[in-house]
Amino acid sequence: MTELAAEPSTPAAPTYDDVVKARESALAGGDPTRWPGKMPVRDRLAVLFDPGSFVEDGLLASAAGEALPADGVITGVGRVEGRPVAVIAHDFTVKAGSWGELTCEKQIRILERADRDLLPVVYLVDSAGGRLTDQMGFFPGRRGASAIFHLQIRLSGRVPQICCLHGPSAAGGAYMPAFCDWVGMVRGNASMYLASPRVAEKVTGERTTLEEMGGAMMHATVSGCGDEVFDSDWEAVAAARLLLGYLPDDFRSSPARREPEAPEHVLGDVVPFDPNEAYEVRDVIDGIVDAGSFFEIKARWAEEIVVGLARLDGRVIGLVANQPGVRSGAIFPDSADKAARFLALCDAFGIPLVFLQDVPGFMVGVEVERQGIIRHGAKMLAAMSSAEVPKYTVVLRKAYAAGYYAMCAPGFEPRATIGLPTASIGPMSAEASVNAVYANKIAAIEDPDERARYVAARTAEQERDINLLRMAGDLVVDTVVEPGALRAELAARMVDADRWTREPGRRHHLISPV
Repeated sequence: MTELAAEPSTPAAPTYDDVVKARESALAGGDPTRWPGKMPVRDRLAVLFDPGSFVEDGLLASAAGEALPADGVITGVGRVEGRPVAVIAHDFTVKAGSWGELTCEKQIRILERADRDLLPVVYLVDSAGGRLTDQMGFFPGRRGASAIFHLQIRLSGRVPQICCLHGPSAAGGAYMPAFCDWVGMVRGNASMYLASPRVAEKVTGERTTLEEMGGAMMHATVSGCGDEVFDSDWEAVAAARLLLGYLPDDFRSSPARREPEAPEHVLGDVVPFDPNEAYEVRDVIDGIVDAGSFFEIKARWAEEIVVGLARLDGRVIGLVANQPGVRSGAIFPDSADKAARFLALCDAFGIPLVFLQDVPGFMVGVEVERQGIIRHGAKMLAAMSSAEVPKYTVVLRKAYAAGYYAMCAPGFEPRATIGLPTASIGPMSAEASVNAVYANKIAAIEDPDERARYVAARTAEQERDINLLRMAGDLVVDTVVEPGALRAELAARMVDADRWTREPGRRHHLISPV
């Protein structure tokens, strides 16, 4: 008789002990020694969330298959100062944080929950991009990476989206931070790029380094894609937690009020009368807002304009200020984009705006015209004009040309236009106006003394048209205050606007990456 072949043994069904071991393995993550100098992803979550508040989803993703711990991404909801916040946190120790089918599914599910429940989202990004061994899972389908970006855009302007970039954000994945409202990058580890230096060399012939092409300092100073650079993972996460305190839960809510604090100093003679003398506008800000409350955004990029969130008498406000110490405070293409994006953020989340004007105008010349200064300036004007939140304009000193308009001139309906004693409003300075109007007459006067007297007389005439008393008398400015009284003036006027609500039926708007 022929012997029958032995049947292959059937693997035993997993037991609960196997589940426990899988859970322990998932919590342990990958091998952290492969990536020295980085804070483990669960330690980052411990910095972000109130102790014991994090509830995780999908811990055992892929446990029955390739057994990648949590499939390289941690998702769930925790609390920040008692407020529920959703999180997506990549684990670089697991396949370099790359995205496969289940990685995408987990991220999509938490974003769908944020969309349904209007939860703020924090992204702790540390990912080498799509997992090419699972490209049919992460790339082409309805539940692939494109759905993640679709949900991010759907959430934009409805809930805060904050990103800490701890490592790479590569290829298409680079758009995850790009769709966020704020991006903090860790020096030396964080990078954002569509193609690696090796791929770029193959395609374009360029030879470069990762830091030069997509590093933290490049994005914070040149491209504007990064908002701030930090020396460590925990500092970036702590900054994200701090920033959430300035923002509401969603576009229908208001930012939380805090107990008022006195400013760092009483605003004195910070602003000089000489229109050509430089000064630091942050000294003005520190003399207005509650001490230590100014959270500057994109401080290293387009430094001729300063934007950020602060508290004034405990109330969250947004500040847009010209910086006379950098390029005379003129508005360039990048500074127009910087302002436009910040204005959209504040308007989306119901944050009143204060404009601190000391602007000679938009920059002129061949280079900026070729860069599209008119187009970029129009974006700033449109964002400022369409902002429905209460707006307040303070003319610190110069308010000239179209820069005066872009910084919320009276025609754009600020609640009030307030002038300091140093304020001057006009199409251009008196001296420049004289040179433009009387250029031929001035050139025809041969005697230098006579020419100087003629210029002085015409300049005095021009100054009579743009002096502060004339502006107040003609209701261009609503009031003139001493610097030391500016904080109290703004605080009193904001109390009057506390009953403001957005017009019913108005749809929220996204915060455009511009």
